This record gives sequence, structure tokens and C-alpha cells, in this order.
Amino acid sequence: MTGLDRRGFLKLAMASTAAGLSAAAVAGCGGSSGGSGGGGGGDKTTLRYAWWGNTIRQQNYSKALQQFSAANTDIGIEPEFAEYSAFQERMTTQIAARDVPDIFWIASPQVMTYHKSKLYRKLDDIPSLQWSDYSKEDLETFKLGGEQNTMPFAIFTPVIRYNETVATADGVTIPAETDPGWSWDGLAELLVAYSKNNPGKRKGTPYAPDHDLTFEAWLRQRGEQLWTEDGQVGFTADGLGSWLDWWEKLRKAGAALSLSEQEGMGPDWAQVGKKVLVNFGNSNHIIDDAKMFPKERFRLRAMPVDAGAEAGHKYLYFPRMAIYQRIDDDKVEAAGKVLNYNVNNVEMLKTVRLTMGAPTNPKVAEQAAEFASPDEKEMLTLVQKERTAERRPRYEAPPGSSTWRTATTRVCEEIAFGRTSVPDGAKKLVEEIAAGIKRAQ
Repeated sequence: MTGLDRRGFLKLAMASTAAGLSAAAVAGCGGSSGGSGGGGGGDKTTLRYAWWGNTIRQQNYSKALQQFSAANTDIGIEPEFAEYSAFQERMTTQIAARDVPDIFWIASPQVMTYHKSKLYRKLDDIPSLQWSDYSKEDLETFKLGGEQNTMPFAIFTPVIRYNETVATADGVTIPAETDPGWSWDGLAELLVAYSKNNPGKRKGTPYAPDHDLTFEAWLRQRGEQLWTEDGQVGFTADGLGSWLDWWEKLRKAGAALSLSEQEGMGPDWAQVGKKVLVNFGNSNHIIDDAKMFPKERFRLRAMPVDAGAEAGHKYLYFPRMAIYQRIDDDKVEAAGKVLNYNVNNVEMLKTVRLTMGAPTNPKVAEQAAEFASPDEKEMLTLVQKERTAERRPRYEAPPGSSTWRTATTRVCEEIAFGRTSVPDGAKKLVEEIAAGIKRAQ
């Protein structure tokens, strides 16, 4: 693992809680406890597979991995599961100890940090991992540092999700994406008007200026971006300030929930879903969130677009997985088969479903539509439209920026409580993120 700042990882690891370091053991996925060294007992290759999520995802992926091992009896899988934050803490400890799982998901703040630390093994020389279903454009988009060294296994995009059942009952029409009224100002006017007069006394939306994907959409329409190709902050204080100002107008007009009404930043959808008409989120969130209100129908809209928006502002977000750079050579082919099962085999999706997003493999996406639930089909349809749009390049978060989202949440909270102004908060946040990146260089 040449190039790893081991001291830095150890420092972070020492701050981890004992709960964050524990792996969730799942019985029955097969294989011995041989770890990353060796291929297990006899002719069986044992692979460690690490991922994150909630209990339902743990159960679904464990079942899918069991099914894979049942069909590939020469490959055993040892699952290593944790909640999202605990997963990152455990990875930090494992990296410092050079005890990284053979296959692991990559938390979005860590994509380029792990790349800098040379954690990823090249993938395009593994014969058991197939690429023939992907276009040249897809493959270029997947690359990091010019190499095919991680595997995007899903796609999601920023969306506005609205409650169609409530909108119909309240006589509200959400403009179509092709409607000139589907602009940021048009959406703000709709939410303000709705919040002033509706039978259920709902607000337009939760207060969510810290939602990263929708903020990125706002920036890209205005010629800015989250990150630059050379790993710097890609947006200005003015660009950030314009986004925060848009939210302040909503909040002050009573069109967004107050922090007391939503019980702080990052509200619980199960609690606020009955209080609002729309929500800002990721396209895949509809699948789990809609289940909390089974009597109501939710729909998706792509981001509003103002006149004069920069060409190529659309973008796709990919959750990624990787094979560890130091994996034993005699385990590489088996690891390729596991990745191939994750991304190129619709049978896995029948078990794990589509909560992580639309399949990156276009053929698998078509196959998934045949058994998808109505909410999954809503997501698949929107992502497919976004996938065909013109897109400028998008760059992953650089090393040193892993806390930018929590910093954004803090600044948004300070603005809502009147502890700082939008200009001061925006300037402070950009400087804080830039300083973190500089320290990591």
C-alpha cells in the first residue's frame, strides 16, 4: 500500500469508538475465517466483503451473497457490515493495519482519499469481470485518475420528490420538467403560495440547504461545481451564498419547516413527511421513504432549471466498490466474479432490490424494470432520462474534504438561528473546506 499516510490513519483510528470498530457478523455466507491472506481451506477461495447500510440492507445483501456462494461453491464470502459512519471508522483502522477487506464499498467522502492511498486494484485486467455492456462514454466516466480501478454499481441523481396524493387533493399542479415554470424561482413561488393556504396546514418543504446533491445541481447550472479536476473547491462564496439566499427566502416566508418543526437539521422523514408537500433528495430515496406512507403516491421531478443554465449541467452520482490493491493474486479471479455478480447480474437485484439506485449496466437496468415496484420504476425512468442528457465532467471529493457536509450543516444551522449572515457563513464555509484540503496535501 505504497503512499499511505499510515500515521494519519492511525490518528483517526484512535478516535474511533468501540462500536464503530465492530463488524456485524452474518452467519451462513460460507467460507473460513482466513481473512485477506490465503484462499481459505482446500480449493475454496474465501473473500471478505464490506458494505454499509441499515438492517434491511444487511439482511438482503447477506442473502444475495449466500445465493452467490451456493451457485459458486468454490468461493466463500465473509461479510463485514456496519452503519455508514461506523463503516468509515472501521475502514480507517483496517487501512492503518493493512487489514483491508478484499472487496469493499467506498463512502463518497473517501473515494479520492483511498485513491491517493493506493487502495484500489486495477479492474480492467480481470477476465471474470465483464465490461461489454457498457458504452465507451460510461467507461470513461467510471475512471479515476485515468484508470478503471473502481466499479460504480448504481446511479442516482438529485431530485424533487413530491406527494402526488396530497397535491391532487389540495389542487396543486407540479409543473412538468419541460414546463418553463419548472424553474428555481417558479418552485419557490409555488411552495410559498402553497404554505400560505392548504387544508392540511403543511409547509412546502423541509429546511434542507445542506443536501449535497441538490446544492451541486444548483452550482453546475451556474457554471460552478463542487470540486475541480485538480482537487480544489470548485465553488465561490457567491455561488454558495446564492443557494443559501434561495433557502432563506423560503424559510422566512414560512415555506420551509423551521428547525423546531423538523427537530433540527437532517429531519426524520417518518416525522416530517406528513408535514410537507415536497422534499429534496436523491432519486433512490423514494424506494425506502415511500414505504413510510403506503397510502400515498410519491413522484419524482428532475431539478428545476433556470433560463440560461450552463450546458452540460446534468450529472450522475455513482456509489462505488473496489478490490483491495494488496489482495492475493490467487483470489483476484474470484473477486472479479463477485463484482460481476454485483453489477452485471440481475439476479442479485431481485434480492437486494434497488435501494442503492439504478443499475449502471444498461441491460440490467432494462431487466430490472420488468420486476421493479412502482416506486422503483419511477426512479428507473427518471435516471434513464438523466443518463441520456449532455453532461460536463464531474469530479470526486478530494482528500481533506471528508467533513465538508457536516460543516455545511453547521453553517446552515447558524444562519437559520441568526448567528451568522449568509455572506459571512458562505465565506467561512469555503475557507474552512479549502483549509482542510490544503492540510491533506
